[in-house]
Amino acid sequence: MITRTQTQGIVMFNRPYKEKDKLVKIFTEKYGKRMFFVRGAQRSNFMYQSAIQPFVVADFCASISNKGLSFITTVKNQKAYQSIQHDFIKNAYAVYMMNLVDSAIEDNECDVALYGFLKQCLTLIDNGYDAEIITNIFELQLLPRFGIQFNWRQCALCSETRMDVPFDFSPSIHNLICQRHFTTEKRYHAQPNIIYLVRQLSQISVAQVKNISVSSQTRKQLRQFIDQLYEEYVGIHLKSRDFLDKIQRYDLQNIISAHVDK
Repeated sequence: MITRTQTQGIVMFNRPYKEKDKLVKIFTEKYGKRMFFVRGAQRSNFMYQSAIQPFVVADFCASISNKGLSFITTVKNQKAYQSIQHDFIKNAYAVYMMNLVDSAIEDNECDVALYGFLKQCLTLIDNGYDAEIITNIFELQLLPRFGIQFNWRQCALCSETRMDVPFDFSPSIHNLICQRHFTTEKRYHAQPNIIYLVRQLSQISVAQVKNISVSSQTRKQLRQFIDQLYEEYVGIHLKSRDFLDKIQRYDLQNIISAHVDK
């Protein structure tokens, strides 16, 4: 069945198909992630060349197929996240978030809320907000899409909710525990300030990121905590995450040089 429609969408990636065409994956607002066949897209004079580049948001007039490839007919109101497209670091974080979305939901699955969340995060990164913290928020709030639902609001054993009480994450309880249970339950031994930050970021509106100031040491510990959660409960290993780790772990200039040489 073919549905002729118009939907806003964010271009995820494109790749050559045969000699002159391309396949373009777009996260659409109304129809989820779809693969589009774009005839003649490898030609230098192709009309919509700029519209099918990664990190472009536009209104796509399209023929949506329930089975197989969909087709783009016209493009309106296109806008590129230019800073993400041209800034090495911003691009790395944005690619990782896009890869998370690709892993979190099935193709053709409509998820208007996730579409809006991704768009909001990309817009903030493009506008110069803290890409690392925005990504942390995205990772934590995306966990339910992987079927992982933690209660960050209270202790799983006694329902303690106070923010001034030390908490930790317990892999045996699969949730937060407060200090009353630290000696009886297996736990991550995360610093209390990391759990406090996770509790905030898991519930905060991403637009509030401008009010968050985090030290470099806290960022490293937060990264380790989120990595531990994803390793134990999600189990995906993305090359884009590994690439971000290299950027954070090694000298940036060496990473850029190696990337350019390839």
